[in-house]
Amino acid sequence: MPALRLWSIRRSIALVIATAVLVVGALIAGALWYAGWPSLHRASTVTAATLFDLLKLVFSVVAGIGGVAALVVAYRRQRVAEHANKLAEFAHGLAHAADLRAEAAEGRAKIETDRNGIRLFNERFAKASEQLGSDKAAVRLAGVYAMAGLADDWRDGRQTCIDVLCAYLRMPYTPPQEASNKALPAQANDDASAATSEAARAAREEREVRHTVIRLIGRHLRLAEEDANSWRGFDYDFTGAVFDGGDLSGVTFSTERVSFDGVTFGGGRVSFDGVTFGGGRVSFDGATFSGGEVSFDGVTFGGGRVSFDGATFSGGRVSFDGVTFGGGEVSFDGATFSGGEVSFDRATFSGGEMSFDRATFSGGEVSFDEVKFSGGGSVYFGMATFGGGEVSFDGATFSGGGMYFGMAMFSGGRVSFDGATFGGGEVSFDRAMFSGGRVSFDGAKFSGGSVYFGMATFGGGQVSFGMAKFSGGAVYFGMATFSGGAVYFGMATFGGGRVSFDRAKFSGGEVYFDGADLDYPPEFDRWPDGHPPEGLHLPHG
Repeated sequence: MPALRLWSIRRSIALVIATAVLVVGALIAGALWYAGWPSLHRASTVTAATLFDLLKLVFSVVAGIGGVAALVVAYRRQRVAEHANKLAEFAHGLAHAADLRAEAAEGRAKIETDRNGIRLFNERFAKASEQLGSDKAAVRLAGVYAMAGLADDWRDGRQTCIDVLCAYLRMPYTPPQEASNKALPAQANDDASAATSEAARAAREEREVRHTVIRLIGRHLRLAEEDANSWRGFDYDFTGAVFDGGDLSGVTFSTERVSFDGVTFGGGRVSFDGVTFGGGRVSFDGATFSGGEVSFDGVTFGGGRVSFDGATFSGGRVSFDGVTFGGGEVSFDGATFSGGEVSFDRATFSGGEMSFDRATFSGGEVSFDEVKFSGGGSVYFGMATFGGGEVSFDGATFSGGGMYFGMAMFSGGRVSFDGATFGGGEVSFDRAMFSGGRVSFDGAKFSGGSVYFGMATFGGGQVSFGMAKFSGGAVYFGMATFSGGAVYFGMATFGGGRVSFDRAKFSGGEVYFDGADLDYPPEFDRWPDGHPPEGLHLPHG
């Protein structure tokens, strides 16, 4: 920006005054010329008026000179102020340009830093992946910790790191017990025995690596969601993996999708104790439970969906003892129970839904002993097949919710409600088919709620209400068909409530009320000949 150029104040004022004098002189001369250069007469004496006029002229000239000087000063001040403003604007422009250059430089530095950071993360990822592929267990273990540490530091690549750890668990794996039990050929020599021993040792080392992966995943899922190192909100894919132990207790699944589809639980103990399912979807579809123990004790189902559809329970124990169902859905649709034990003892159902639709029970045990149905929760066994094993609700309390066995087929096994208390809710066997097995309500107490056998078919098997107490509620056999099997009310007490066989058909089978106390007798249609049909055994009197 060019500098401000001004003369000195004295020089400026002198030049302006001289210019003014010249202009005034020129004007006077012009006036005299125009007047014809008249002669001036000098008086011999100076009067007071003349003197006064001269003084006024002098003062006018002095005032004019002062005014000219003031104008010069004001003009210079204005020039200086304008120049100062231009300098300020110019300085602001320079500062803004400097800021832009600084931001650009910072942006380039950040890009370079990010590029270097990504390069560093990629190098760490490649190194950890290489370690995970080592044939030495110690190196693989170091790779597991390296990958977990990278996931903590690299937020944008965390899902990738988690995917790698999950993929490691999906790799083919033979548990140590199976490796040790591999049969040797009859002509096995010392070398073969040594090879088997070495394989078992390698399997134990690999199990330690795999359990470390599970432990690290569980540790990060227990952290609060706002923690910078929390792994919540990410997807986990364990499809087809083999679990022979591991601890995921106390973790929280909120919005992510977790897949245990096709997983094999063949030994050891896998703990999901105290897990909170608050959303998202956790799937065990097609999983195989053939040994060991899988524990969900104390779990809270508050939302989302947990699925065991098509799973096979042929051994071991799966425990849901003390769980709370306040929402969400748990599904065992199409599952096969041929062995082992699944326990929901002392669980609380206040909401949500559990489904065993089209499940097959040919062995093993599913236990709901001492559970509490206190709200709108429901358990479905629609079209399930009971050919063996046992499903037990002994000592359960029904004050709400529902249990549905609609169109289920009972050809074997046992379904037990012994000692249960029905103060509300509903248990339905509508359209169920009984050709074998046993459904027992022995010693149950009915003070409310309803049990339905509407349109059920009894061609075999046994349904027993022995020593049950009816003080309220209702048991309906409306339009049921009795062609075989037996229904027992022996020693039952009817002090209230309702037991109805409205429009039931008796063509075989047996219904026994021997020893029952019928203060409120069951309801039957009027018989054409006035006598009860064959197979219906009422107490004497």
